[in-house]
Amino acid sequence: MGSLHWSDRSVKDINSIFSYISRDSVFYAERFIRSLILHADKLKDLPQIGRIVPEFENVNIREIIFKNYRIIYRTNTPNEVEILSILHSARELRELK
Repeated sequence: MGSLHWSDRSVKDINSIFSYISRDSVFYAERFIRSLILHADKLKDLPQIGRIVPEFENVNIREIIFKNYRIIYRTNTPNEVEILSILHSARELRELK
């Protein structure tokens, strides 16, 4: 099993998603975020499961989809994954730093 790290940007993204959903329901916001994190956790065992992000064409920058959100990550080593960003699929992906 590998390691999974969340970048500062991805943590901010999670908090923003939570804030947006919690306007209607804190219960469903918590449930959604918990499910999203569990979905991302599978990257510990299967880091190559995602597709290469078309905007970058870099084999180490990949994404998996959870509902309407893109979980964008980088494979730093075969056993180390870093979540870079989480964004709604309707939004345009900007440069990741």
